Amino acid sequence: MSVAKQSWCYNKKWGASSQAATALAARPSAAAATAAARRCVKMAPAVAPFPTPVLAAAAAELTAAADVQERSRLLLGYARRMPAMPEAERTDANRVMGCTAQVWVSAALGADGRVVFSADSDSELTRGLAALLVEGLSGLTPDEVLQCDHSVKPMKSLTRPLPAPRSMLEAMKKRARQLAGDLPRFPSLLITADGTSAQGTFAEAQNKFLQPDPAVVDALVQQLQAKKVGVVAHFYMDPEVQGVLSSAAERWPHINISDSLVMADGAVKMAEAGCTTIAVLGVDFMSENVRAILDEAGYSHVKVYRMASDAIGCSLAEAAESPAYDEYLAEAGATPNSLHVVYINTSLKTKALAHRAVPTITCTSSNVVQTVLTAFAQVPDVNVWYGPDTYMGRNLAQLFQSLANLSDEEVRELHPAHTQASIRALLPRLRYFDQGTCIVHHLFGGEVTELVREGYRDAYLTAHFEVPGEMFTLAMEARRSRGMGVVGSTQNILDFIAAKLGTALEQPFPERLQFVLGTESGMITSIVRKVQAMLRQAGRSDVAVEIVFPVSPEAITTDRQAGAAQVELPTGLSVVPGPASGEGCSLEGGCASCPYMKMNSLQALQTVCERVGSPAGEALLEGFKPRPYTELVDGKTMAQAGCVPILHMRGFQKGGKLPDALAEDIVSRHAGAN
Repeated sequence: MSVAKQSWCYNKKWGASSQAATALAARPSAAAATAAARRCVKMAPAVAPFPTPVLAAAAAELTAAADVQERSRLLLGYARRMPAMPEAERTDANRVMGCTAQVWVSAALGADGRVVFSADSDSELTRGLAALLVEGLSGLTPDEVLQCDHSVKPMKSLTRPLPAPRSMLEAMKKRARQLAGDLPRFPSLLITADGTSAQGTFAEAQNKFLQPDPAVVDALVQQLQAKKVGVVAHFYMDPEVQGVLSSAAERWPHINISDSLVMADGAVKMAEAGCTTIAVLGVDFMSENVRAILDEAGYSHVKVYRMASDAIGCSLAEAAESPAYDEYLAEAGATPNSLHVVYINTSLKTKALAHRAVPTITCTSSNVVQTVLTAFAQVPDVNVWYGPDTYMGRNLAQLFQSLANLSDEEVRELHPAHTQASIRALLPRLRYFDQGTCIVHHLFGGEVTELVREGYRDAYLTAHFEVPGEMFTLAMEARRSRGMGVVGSTQNILDFIAAKLGTALEQPFPERLQFVLGTESGMITSIVRKVQAMLRQAGRSDVAVEIVFPVSPEAITTDRQAGAAQVELPTGLSVVPGPASGEGCSLEGGCASCPYMKMNSLQALQTVCERVGSPAGEALLEGFKPRPYTELVDGKTMAQAGCVPILHMRGFQKGGKLPDALAEDIVSRHAGAN
């Protein structure tokens, strides 16, 4: 059957517009039609109803099917009627991510500015579903395709029994925007078993240091071994530092790159193994935590050094030492049955003074949800005060509000002691500080999120729990609807990427996975090493992972800008429209990169190592030691008092509930004050 006749049969059966049939019958060659078609895009009216008649009729037919077998029979019939996709279009670039089967979707613009889709799959059921979407969306303008909403009731019926339709629809919307020439392009890094390649100057800067100079690595390893220096570094280190440290770790086991809390754990293990000095590459509260945990573990003789004599600050930690946070804690302390949940990314001073004001437990982005839900389940009528990260607090509230609309069974999957009713009851008793943000995660706000939605709607989305609500919502939506999102700590993000790659490696066909990195770009080194280790172990050269770096809207190009000609000035200089190749850094800033973390340079680490071991050198390192506290808090040193909330968290992690002493403090402290 010809394409034209086949389209007519579809239209006769389901009443689709003749525009779709005409478009399918005369699919243009991409190169010949694109320029003329783009001129028509703005002229074509965006008035088509959605769902289109084809999709509405198909949804009704599938809904009316008596059982799964009947639905499957209908889908197989749709699959047989769709023309085969040309082999030349069954490429990695046209693959749809998030489907267990192989699915390809391509699009072209007709001369009238309307989209013509084609699709294929190695699963006949999935192919039938693709056939419905192709027939239902071909003939629309790019703007009309972008307005398609998967949540419309007839569309929901198409998602049973397969999860693929949402991923296919998102891929089609991305293709439509690409045809319009306004698809935003963030810098990215492609990882294969054999190496890496960068798109955009920002990604090139990350890529440059993934394979460090062997001589530099040798020199560092010799220093670390000779002087028994252990190194704990945060994921957000500069790529040059991480590249050298990752290579050095293959020969000196006492190097740990991790989240902030695990840094202290690693330091204790290094001390147990005989290290006499710990170099901390992070911001100041991290080195303070390392010092305090070592002291509590009986290793006060082990030296700890930062990488600068100047303060290595943190906007979030500083917010927790502001007068506004003091007022917030005072209100919590005056409220009966209150628990303060403080983020680990704060100073020991903050933790100590907070616990004096109100019972306090530390949390991480990995355990904050379980900590808060356990507190509400364990202590009747407890009031939880979270701080200082405003975005994380807001995201917690949003998460719990969404849980309040789920069934008891779904709620229990997250926490066995809760139901829909208990979640609804706790919402009025959850507070969060509204004046604390991380300057890096603040980047992932409305504008950047919208660009992610427009340009990477079919990708895997990752978001740190500290990002603004817009990015949080987008990643949560991808997680719930497509199984293609994660929200959590940097370790959670790394584990998510590894898990999705592991699934891809179980399949016998080629794959290219694309992840949007919704956190600080410094963790790319850990991602690259993890991904390449998995690819090499599996012996797979046909699987690749692309990491996309979302940056400031002023710092990217679109496809249309990238194709624009340069303008040459009389001086011989050229002006390029927009930052070239997704530069990644705007005049206002906009790289997902922490300026404080970048104070931990490779040169600073080398200098510290050179000075360790000699009286004169260590005298010069006095200013590199973590901040000492001379004040006493309830008879304890600041470090000892600041460790109490951390030890409460460790008790929670070990036992799965709030420590008895903390639970008793919550219910009795206010009563004792009266």
